Amino acid sequence: HLRAGRCVADDGGRRRGRRPFRGPAPFPWDAALGFGLGVLRLAPDAFWAMTPCELAAAIRAVAPPPATAMTRRRLADLMAGHPD
Repeated sequence: HLRAGRCVADDGGRRRGRRPFRGPAPFPWDAALGFGLGVLRLAPDAFWAMTPCELAAAIRAVAPPPATAMTRRRLADLMAGHPD
């Protein structure tokens, strides 16, 4: 069923222990403004003139991408190479 913009299952919205669908998370304006004005040191008019793609590109240029998780094989190789 769809009630008030939410997907609600017949079991009262619990759907086997899961929360009902509430839609996408709101845009993190505080974080975007803080990064744009504080880290990138943009003037407010420059920040508001940016497109979301331009802001994302600027963030990627300054903030490194998150590290990937180590695989079991890589961990085993490191443990074999450094047994202490």
